[in-house]
Amino acid sequence: MRVLFIGDVVGSPGRQGLREAMPALREEHAPDLVIVNGENSAGGVGITERTANDLFQSGADVITTGNHVYRHREAYDFLETSERVVRPANYPQANPGRGHTVVEAGGMRVRVVNLSGGVGLRVARSPFDTVDSILSHHEQDAVIVDFHAEVSSEKVAMGWHLDGRVAAVLGTHTHVPTADGRVLPGGTAHVSDVGMTGPRTSVLGVKPEQALRSMITQMPTRFETAEEDVWVMGAVVDVNERGLADSYQRVMLPVR
Repeated sequence: MRVLFIGDVVGSPGRQGLREAMPALREEHAPDLVIVNGENSAGGVGITERTANDLFQSGADVITTGNHVYRHREAYDFLETSERVVRPANYPQANPGRGHTVVEAGGMRVRVVNLSGGVGLRVARSPFDTVDSILSHHEQDAVIVDFHAEVSSEKVAMGWHLDGRVAAVLGTHTHVPTADGRVLPGGTAHVSDVGMTGPRTSVLGVKPEQALRSMITQMPTRFETAEEDVWVMGAVVDVNERGLADSYQRVMLPVR
């Protein structure tokens, strides 16, 4: 089974870029399962039912999220009812949405788990304890983890923690692709961050002049999504019949 994982889609430029790139990505990689992080898909921050449906129409099978998932209250009911959109599993259990889901792909039952890092982000429970509980209480053929975390050390630690138990631990949130992607000794594909799908002429998706103004003046600044030099970033993982990874490949595709 082949998984195509797409990093944080930022605003309408990211959504449009993914839509334009998906035919070429499908032709080159022939994925059985497409997972897209959509937590910045609505105006650069958060997700809505409309932007989620846009990602589904572009080819996403499952949408993961992160710390901005609750930015738009209009999305709460949608998160609660959708079986293919997940939010971090280590958020309070009463929060809208689910932390993991199972889909059929490539003849396998694949569990997609969303976790938030506990360093620098607000969570209700340890991501390590949370994922251990999920793995011990559910059965599946393979597991893909989107670890939406702030610091590289925690992301690397999660890769080693789950090595040999899941097919992939793919980092999101920091929007900058890291060069440490590989298959760990136990058979788990891991990368600290797959990068973002959006404009590279930006500061993590924000217009450079606005991000600079905020950092230099320390004053409140309205952020807008940049539009130039859109790239699709992500990863491709081949999963074997044991539910572990045979290979990891980085995706970095310029769109326009």
